[in-house]
Amino acid sequence: MDNLYEERKKGLYEYIVSKDYRPIKIKQLGALIAVPSEDKPEFRQIIDELLAEGKIILDDRGRIRAGAGNVKTGKVSVTQRGFGFVMFNDEDEDVFVRESDLNGAMHGDTVCVSIKQTSNGKRREGVIVSILERAFSTVVGTLDKRKEYGFVISDNVRLCKDVFIPAGKIGGAADGQKVVAKINDYGDEAKGRNPEGEIIEILGYPGETGVDILSVAKAYGIPEEFPEEVLREAKSMPAEVTSKETAGRKDLRNLLTITIDGEDAKDLDDAVTISRENDGYILGVHIADVTNYVKEGSPLDKEAVARGTSTYLVDRVIPMLPKELSNGICSLNQGTDRLTLSCIMHMDKNGKISSHEIAETVINVDHRMSYTDVYKIVELHDEEVSEKYADIVQMLMDMRELAEKRIDIRKKQGSIDFDFPESKIILDENGKAIDIKPYERNIATRIIEEFMIAANETVAEDYFWQEQPFLYRSHEIPDAGKMHELSIFVSNFGLKVKIQNEVVHPMEIQKLLTEIQGMNEENLISRLTLRSMKRARYTVDAEGHFGLASKYYSHFTSPIRRYPDLQIHRIIKENIHGGLSEKRREHYFEILPYIADESSRLERRADDAEREVHKLKKAEYMINHVGKTYDGIISGVTSWGIYVELPNTVEGMVRVDDMIDDDYRYEEEKFRMVGRFNRKIYALGQKVKVTVLRVDMTTRTVDFEIYNEEDNND
Repeated sequence: MDNLYEERKKGLYEYIVSKDYRPIKIKQLGALIAVPSEDKPEFRQIIDELLAEGKIILDDRGRIRAGAGNVKTGKVSVTQRGFGFVMFNDEDEDVFVRESDLNGAMHGDTVCVSIKQTSNGKRREGVIVSILERAFSTVVGTLDKRKEYGFVISDNVRLCKDVFIPAGKIGGAADGQKVVAKINDYGDEAKGRNPEGEIIEILGYPGETGVDILSVAKAYGIPEEFPEEVLREAKSMPAEVTSKETAGRKDLRNLLTITIDGEDAKDLDDAVTISRENDGYILGVHIADVTNYVKEGSPLDKEAVARGTSTYLVDRVIPMLPKELSNGICSLNQGTDRLTLSCIMHMDKNGKISSHEIAETVINVDHRMSYTDVYKIVELHDEEVSEKYADIVQMLMDMRELAEKRIDIRKKQGSIDFDFPESKIILDENGKAIDIKPYERNIATRIIEEFMIAANETVAEDYFWQEQPFLYRSHEIPDAGKMHELSIFVSNFGLKVKIQNEVVHPMEIQKLLTEIQGMNEENLISRLTLRSMKRARYTVDAEGHFGLASKYYSHFTSPIRRYPDLQIHRIIKENIHGGLSEKRREHYFEILPYIADESSRLERRADDAEREVHKLKKAEYMINHVGKTYDGIISGVTSWGIYVELPNTVEGMVRVDDMIDDDYRYEEEKFRMVGRFNRKIYALGQKVKVTVLRVDMTTRTVDFEIYNEEDNND
């Protein structure tokens, strides 16, 4: 910002805190100090900045007042019990807020909180003095209809207030249906007035197929339907690649080319080729050229920016691009010519990259392979499957050999390999969860992972040294405090994490994960280690990827389902065609920070929705297993109970209230947490036998009780 702007900001603040100022609303203040119409955007920006900095606040009547005491801006997290915590970006310690001090703030709102002075090391408390930004403009829930009016009871138990729907705003919804309500008025906490809104969409009854997952998608604001203009543009796309489009491209249609994906995948955006060169390899990673069809600023492009990513919700995929592209002309389907952007890497006999080429290409996939069949060929040497794909058996063996060499290279660099099982939820024809199976990685999935990582690193390093505007995938060094806590915790199992000068090397994390292989506590320690690290995000600078021990990393390989990949393809292609002009460089430098931030935010939204659906379906599955007994492992110990994880990845709680003996003691010793219940000691990582006590589908939680063998032997 220039000096004149800062002077105006300082002058306005000094006036607000002066003895001559009387609290008035923003519009009135603008009129009082005679802000010209052309300066109103700047005036509003100054007000927003002063609010965010806590220097001024808005009272319950919307009047500007000077900030009182230690005022900070953060996001409030409200618990089911009504109280909340305000969290800040620039510090780890949050601030406790009593229910009476929330002052109308709802879960997720960006707020200004006045922090009270504390003493004797007590937890900080605060009072919310203003709400800067609402997290929710809509609520998904169940309609409780009362004659002419009704209430929407939110599915999100953290939104404690029901939304009042007045007469004429119900829109034909029936009692008990799942609906989406738009909030028109956030109510008045002091006057006991609930938020008020109108029903804008009817999702169906709770028991109907797919309504539960659709409700989660709507609650997170993930759009299912594409706008009409986007669908029109998608339907105008060609069904096949034309000779005009292939002209001038590197023709790779003569190369033996395969895709390797899950059996159910329809959006195939990467294909691979491999050949031997002397003692080394030529690896080709060929990625769908989505930018040939999605032009910058088009309706398709704007919608892709707004979605950021495809979202995978057990029974459905909510794609970033319409199916005409994601499953059609952009998908690298077997036996069809497809336009691609290729990273062709020459590697020596040890798998180290010696040179590379990034080019616009055209390919034709020979085989659409599944992970299952590749595994049967390269690991099980299945004769029937090997005979079916006889023309690529040697190719797959070469791929396995190269992938193992790439794994070895990354391990020596200190790349971290989290290999604990994920879960695959099986649904019946009515969308009900009937099984949960561990989804194990194998050499087939590792082949593709390693080749994609190699391409992502190569492209990122290339464009870093070219000093072109770019988007990188960054993973910061973990917070030293969390690493110390992890080190203290694993020391209880005879393990250690070496920390030097408040920094841990990724090699130390990989060493820890290697040491715990085969231990009862392996999955627990792996998950706690993962939670101790920061979340990867998109940035305009190459900040490095801690988890992969990589200096340069990007997302290049999935433009059908991730916008950052599509964005860098556009830059790469412009650069291939004569380089970026200074005007285009300035354009990208201007828009990329927004793309990075939005893509990171939308990725988090998709991850949270996917996690919530898994939680929902795991709870649904366990309903039919109430009363059954399982072996589990303690994954958490708190003052209100014990978390236990089952082998199928379902996690539930043994609550203090359900303990046989009410005389219990909870101790906390640094990161090692131990509870003493039923005259027994329960600690993290300990094996226990539990019985499923109850399932609450409203909160999507599972409760266990400790299995008492003495009682069951009577």
